[in-house]
Amino acid sequence: MTTPEPISRLIEEFAKLPGIGPKSAARLTFYLLRSGNAAENLADALTDMRQRIIFCTTCFNITEQNPCAICANPNREHSCICVVEEPLDVLAIERTGGFKGVYHVLGGALNPLEGVMAEDLKISELLVRLRGGKVEEVILATNPNLEGDATAMYLQRQIHSLSIRTTRLARGLPMGGDLEYADEVTLTRAFEGRREM
Repeated sequence: MTTPEPISRLIEEFAKLPGIGPKSAARLTFYLLRSGNAAENLADALTDMRQRIIFCTTCFNITEQNPCAICANPNREHSCICVVEEPLDVLAIERTGGFKGVYHVLGGALNPLEGVMAEDLKISELLVRLRGGKVEEVILATNPNLEGDATAMYLQRQIHSLSIRTTRLARGLPMGGDLEYADEVTLTRAFEGRREM
């Protein structure tokens, strides 16, 4: 028996998602097939996300308004920018409640083997923000892995000539881990133990 084309297509689309293999994709597809309104609810949620979510033109975090609530908040320390790879990293840091500055989301990390170069990230936009003269510290909070370290070193070289204090999160985070999976205590200690680069 051949699988009907709409089922095959949905399995293929699910399998393209990170962390979803072919078997999980098939399980999700068949769950949606037999579960009443779940497929329609999922489709509505995806459509709503695509229509309402934008990227902040200041920090490039996800938001429904521009600028985002963090960038627009006058109570945040706008003189301190925390540079992260992805919006999930902002969520992880915000859960700690310990960081009162603002963010800059790069949209990834340098990875020449996969074709991700400096011009593919929001690095030039970061440098424009820094040249505005109001920033006193940049915290490089890229993931503690090869790509994150390479990105942090590249950024540190770019920022060095601007005479802005540049720090890196302390190594309370496990090597090879992602910020989004770190607990609040680990992230808080990493911020407290950051050091000059």
